[in-house]
Amino acid sequence: MKTRKKWRHSLLLGCILLLAMVCVGQAASYDYPFADPIEATILSTPKSARAKLPEKIRVKEYATITVFPERHVPEVFWYNKELRYSIAYHKEKAPLMVLIAGTGAGYDSAKMQMMQKAFFQAGFHVLALSSPTHPNFIVAASSTGMPGDIRSDAKDIYHVLETLWQRLSKKELVSNFYLTGYSLGGSEAAFVAKLDEERKVFNFKKVLMINPALNIYDSAVKLDKMLVDNIPGGIDHFDDFYQKLIHNITKSYVHGDFVDLAGDFFYKAYDKIIPNPQEGKALIGFSFRISLANMLFTADVMTNSGYLVPKNLKLSRTTSLTNYCKVASRGNGFREYAENLLYPYFRRQNPYLSFQALIARSSLRSIESYLRNSDKIGLVTNVDDIILADGDIDYFKQVFGSRAKIYPRGGHCGNMAYKDNVRYMVNFFKSN
Repeated sequence: MKTRKKWRHSLLLGCILLLAMVCVGQAASYDYPFADPIEATILSTPKSARAKLPEKIRVKEYATITVFPERHVPEVFWYNKELRYSIAYHKEKAPLMVLIAGTGAGYDSAKMQMMQKAFFQAGFHVLALSSPTHPNFIVAASSTGMPGDIRSDAKDIYHVLETLWQRLSKKELVSNFYLTGYSLGGSEAAFVAKLDEERKVFNFKKVLMINPALNIYDSAVKLDKMLVDNIPGGIDHFDDFYQKLIHNITKSYVHGDFVDLAGDFFYKAYDKIIPNPQEGKALIGFSFRISLANMLFTADVMTNSGYLVPKNLKLSRTTSLTNYCKVASRGNGFREYAENLLYPYFRRQNPYLSFQALIARSSLRSIESYLRNSDKIGLVTNVDDIILADGDIDYFKQVFGSRAKIYPRGGHCGNMAYKDNVRYMVNFFKSN
């Protein structure tokens, strides 16, 4: 009897050890190269570690659609009257994947192009949309002209999709619909999916949130603080930091190391441009501040709010915007935008709306029941994602359970193009 108990005990211990070895092996097999989340966020994925994707695909670029035919567009935004997007079509019937870009990013940003190629290679038609915080979307497709309230922005995305679907040719080639987005676009994907449950125009089969923010406001303020808290000498030395940054970028460009200044966090020559981790954090905050400044200026002009540009002042095509951009880049970042533009706008629609209620309704917590009970929604994020707060990862695990894929490192969207991540992203939609 004792021998049998010993045998069972040994067997159980062996199984536990084997399971532990398997788990350790899985963790160790994730070879994304950057352990530091700041480096990961800025450097993204080295070319040698990226998923192998086609250089070119059959894509209709620079496609445009008029979302609001009667809208008067200020002359300064004459080039944004139509919404730009891209769509990649196969010649045979296939599902359509909808991609939503992250904060301030366009449909053609580096991350969006990577995702479009990955899903097209996997057999999907792919429609790529700019973020509702991108100036082109604000001017051409925002119903309010005031992005930042995720419920309102999700309705605008849905309206764009409905408008595109009504006017799209080759409808017969679309078998069903899928949805994904990264960063802010990942958070928005959940709200768009919930809206679709009510309207049932697309009936998305599966939805994947990639590196979403749990609370939009908290993440934005956190990114703002990365700039304010890490400029050498403090925020009063912003101009010195800016000039040094531009000098280093220009120097790197001359030496042929420059990769992509516009979006998706800029650099390959990281050690030449950002010599220490403190300035690396400031760079991430600076990148966010550029997106925010574009959004703030565009929203101010579109709503005639008079915050940056005096009310009723008409800006022409040739008006210099330099001083407006400088003012928009300083200040208190997203907090200032939320308190002085976003909240007053939505308070006028609802006098009983509190500031905290506005912030709360843009959090994923506000749709927790839907996220918890919808089997079709999955989530991908990283333990060290810099836009998340303490406890956010545990919350994701609790709400999504096995539908959450959480990598040990990668920063904020730094590992999106990594081969393992792309494989998981595609397999999530390909599996039943």
